[in-house]
Amino acid sequence: MIIVEPGDPIAPPASALLDASQALMRRLFDPEENHFLSHAALAQPDVRFFTARDGAETLGCAALKLCDGYGEVKSFYVSGAARGRGIGAALLRQIEDTARDEGVSLLRLETADRLDAACRLYERHGFTRRGPFGAYAENGTSVFMEKTLPATEEAETAA
Repeated sequence: MIIVEPGDPIAPPASALLDASQALMRRLFDPEENHFLSHAALAQPDVRFFTARDGAETLGCAALKLCDGYGEVKSFYVSGAARGRGIGAALLRQIEDTARDEGVSLLRLETADRLDAACRLYERHGFTRRGPFGAYAENGTSVFMEKTLPATEEAETAA
Protein backbone atom coordinates (compact mmCIF):
# COMPACT_ATOMS: atom_id res chain seq x y z
CA MET A 1 0.00 0.00 0.00
CA ILE A 2 1.32 3.43 -0.96
CA ILE A 3 1.59 5.87 1.94
CA VAL A 4 2.15 9.59 1.23
CA GLU A 5 3.17 11.61 4.25
CA PRO A 6 5.09 14.73 5.26
CA GLY A 7 8.79 14.11 4.92
CA ASP A 8 12.14 15.65 5.72
CA PRO A 9 14.15 16.53 2.60
CA ILE A 10 17.36 16.30 4.64
CA ALA A 11 16.65 12.77 5.94
CA PRO A 12 18.51 9.97 4.09
CA PRO A 13 15.61 8.32 2.17
CA ALA A 14 14.25 11.62 0.81
CA SER A 15 17.71 13.07 0.31
CA ALA A 16 18.70 10.06 -1.81
CA LEU A 17 15.65 10.59 -4.06
CA LEU A 18 16.42 14.30 -4.37
CA ASP A 19 20.05 13.50 -5.22
CA ALA A 20 18.89 11.11 -7.96
CA SER A 21 16.45 13.68 -9.34
CA GLN A 22 19.04 16.44 -9.39
CA ALA A 23 21.66 14.18 -10.99
CA LEU A 24 19.16 13.38 -13.76
CA MET A 25 18.40 17.08 -14.30
CA ARG A 26 22.11 17.88 -14.49
CA ARG A 27 22.62 15.13 -17.11
CA LEU A 28 19.69 16.28 -19.24
CA PHE A 29 19.89 20.07 -19.02
CA ASP A 30 22.31 22.95 -18.97
CA PRO A 31 22.79 24.65 -15.58
CA GLU A 32 20.66 27.67 -16.54
CA GLU A 33 17.79 25.31 -17.44
CA ASN A 34 17.73 23.68 -13.99
CA HIS A 35 15.36 25.22 -11.46
CA PHE A 36 15.37 22.64 -8.68
CA LEU A 37 15.52 23.70 -5.04
CA SER A 38 18.30 22.59 -2.72
CA HIS A 39 17.53 20.13 0.05
CA ALA A 40 17.82 22.99 2.57
CA ALA A 41 15.43 25.19 0.56
CA LEU A 42 12.89 22.37 0.59
CA ALA A 43 13.03 22.38 4.40
CA GLN A 44 11.98 26.05 4.68
CA PRO A 45 8.70 27.10 6.36
CA ASP A 46 7.01 28.04 3.05
CA VAL A 47 7.48 24.52 1.62
CA ARG A 48 5.43 21.40 2.32
CA PHE A 49 7.54 18.35 1.48
CA PHE A 50 6.11 14.84 1.03
CA THR A 51 7.44 11.35 0.50
CA ALA A 52 5.65 8.30 -0.85
CA ARG A 53 6.54 4.87 0.42
CA ASP A 54 5.52 1.25 0.20
CA GLY A 55 6.37 -0.31 3.54
CA ALA A 56 9.79 0.99 4.52
CA GLU A 57 10.87 1.76 0.94
CA THR A 58 10.69 5.44 -0.03
CA LEU A 59 9.68 5.58 -3.71
CA GLY A 60 8.94 9.22 -4.50
CA CYS A 61 8.87 12.77 -3.27
CA ALA A 62 7.27 16.09 -4.12
CA ALA A 63 6.95 19.55 -2.63
CA LEU A 64 4.46 22.38 -2.56
CA LYS A 65 6.07 25.82 -2.34
CA LEU A 66 3.63 28.43 -1.11
CA CYS A 67 3.91 31.56 -3.24
CA ASP A 68 1.97 34.81 -3.41
CA GLY A 69 -1.36 33.84 -5.01
CA TYR A 70 -0.47 30.25 -5.96
CA GLY A 71 1.36 27.10 -4.96
CA GLU A 72 4.24 25.74 -7.00
CA VAL A 73 4.86 22.02 -7.42
CA LYS A 74 8.59 21.40 -6.92
CA SER A 75 11.01 18.48 -6.68
CA PHE A 76 8.53 15.95 -8.05
CA TYR A 77 10.35 12.65 -8.49
CA VAL A 78 9.52 8.94 -8.53
CA SER A 79 12.30 6.35 -8.58
CA GLY A 80 12.67 4.57 -11.91
CA ALA A 81 11.78 1.18 -10.42
CA ALA A 82 8.53 2.55 -8.94
CA ARG A 83 7.16 4.30 -12.03
CA GLY A 84 3.80 3.12 -13.31
CA ARG A 85 2.58 2.15 -9.83
CA GLY A 86 0.48 5.24 -9.11
CA ILE A 87 3.10 6.98 -6.96
CA GLY A 88 2.96 10.19 -9.01
CA ALA A 89 -0.84 10.33 -8.84
CA ALA A 90 -0.76 9.79 -5.07
CA LEU A 91 1.79 12.58 -4.62
CA LEU A 92 -0.27 14.95 -6.77
CA ARG A 93 -3.40 14.20 -4.72
CA GLN A 94 -1.49 15.02 -1.53
CA ILE A 95 -0.19 18.27 -2.99
CA GLU A 96 -3.68 19.27 -4.11
CA ASP A 97 -5.21 18.40 -0.73
CA THR A 98 -2.50 20.33 1.09
CA ALA A 99 -2.90 23.32 -1.20
CA ARG A 100 -6.63 23.41 -0.45
CA ASP A 101 -5.92 23.13 3.28
CA GLU A 102 -3.53 26.09 2.92
CA GLY A 103 -6.18 28.14 1.08
CA VAL A 104 -4.39 27.84 -2.27
CA SER A 105 -6.63 27.37 -5.30
CA LEU A 106 -4.05 27.62 -8.11
CA LEU A 107 -1.10 25.31 -8.69
CA ARG A 108 1.72 26.04 -11.10
CA LEU A 109 4.81 24.14 -12.11
CA GLU A 110 7.81 24.19 -14.39
CA THR A 111 8.98 20.98 -16.03
CA ALA A 112 10.74 20.29 -19.31
CA ASP A 113 9.73 19.21 -22.78
CA ARG A 114 12.19 16.30 -22.60
CA LEU A 115 10.39 14.94 -19.54
CA ASP A 116 7.45 13.72 -21.60
CA ALA A 117 6.21 11.21 -18.99
CA ALA A 118 6.02 14.01 -16.43
CA CYS A 119 4.16 16.26 -18.87
CA ARG A 120 1.68 13.46 -19.58
CA LEU A 121 1.14 12.83 -15.85
CA TYR A 122 0.43 16.49 -15.15
CA GLU A 123 -1.89 16.80 -18.15
CA ARG A 124 -3.80 13.65 -17.11
CA HIS A 125 -4.38 15.33 -13.76
CA GLY A 126 -5.78 18.53 -15.21
CA PHE A 127 -2.74 20.76 -15.63
CA THR A 128 -2.69 22.90 -18.77
CA ARG A 129 0.20 24.63 -20.46
CA ARG A 130 0.76 28.33 -19.94
CA GLY A 131 3.57 30.86 -20.30
CA PRO A 132 6.36 31.53 -17.81
CA PHE A 133 5.43 32.72 -14.34
CA GLY A 134 7.26 34.12 -11.32
CA ALA A 135 10.98 34.52 -11.98
CA TYR A 136 11.01 31.98 -14.82
CA ALA A 137 11.85 33.05 -18.37
CA GLU A 138 11.15 31.33 -21.67
CA ASN A 139 14.21 29.22 -22.48
CA GLY A 140 13.06 26.81 -25.19
CA THR A 141 13.27 23.87 -22.79
CA SER A 142 10.87 24.58 -19.95
CA VAL A 143 7.19 23.71 -20.02
CA PHE A 144 5.02 25.80 -17.71
CA MET A 145 1.70 24.45 -16.47
CA GLU A 146 -1.09 25.34 -14.08
CA LYS A 147 -4.26 23.94 -12.59
CA THR A 148 -7.10 25.67 -10.83
CA LEU A 149 -8.21 23.48 -7.96
CA PRO A 150 -11.92 22.81 -7.58
CA ALA A 151 -13.45 23.60 -4.22
CA THR A 152 -13.26 20.74 -1.71
CA GLU A 153 -16.90 19.76 -2.26
CA GLU A 154 -16.38 19.60 -6.04
CA ALA A 155 -13.15 17.61 -5.56
CA GLU A 156 -14.93 15.01 -3.42
CA THR A 157 -17.66 14.64 -6.05
CA ALA A 158 -15.05 14.14 -8.81
CA ALA A 159 -13.13 11.50 -6.81
